[in-house]
Amino acid sequence: QLQLVESGGGLVQPGGSLRLSCAASGFTLDGYAVGWFRQVPGKEREGVSCISTSTGSTNYADSVKGRFTISRDDAKNTVYLQMNSLKPEDTAVYYCAALQAYYCSAYVSSYDYWGQGTQVTVSS
Repeated sequence: QLQLVESGGGLVQPGGSLRLSCAASGFTLDGYAVGWFRQVPGKEREGVSCISTSTGSTNYADSVKGRFTISRDDAKNTVYLQMNSLKPEDTAVYYCAALQAYYCSAYVSSYDYWGQGTQVTVSS
């Protein structure tokens, strides 16, 4: 069974940190660009960050630049999202998604596989 499983979400105070993990099973992430997206109720899913497969190049939404870092460990078949200096507006369900391509896409519909999501809540 091909799937992505996110973990690492939770409740954190403003200014705190979390590290999300996205582990693939049934296929290898090598050869896939991997993105992190987030969604709050009533809003569209938005891209947060993405990492390509060919060069490992990364991109970030303006709202998270300088605070979030995406990385991948193909040996562990896992992609990470380190989130620092968290703000209440970062509260959302976070999803990882894999695209069988060298480079990332900004379009949700481009991605081949999705995880089930992990809740991140930033609140005092």
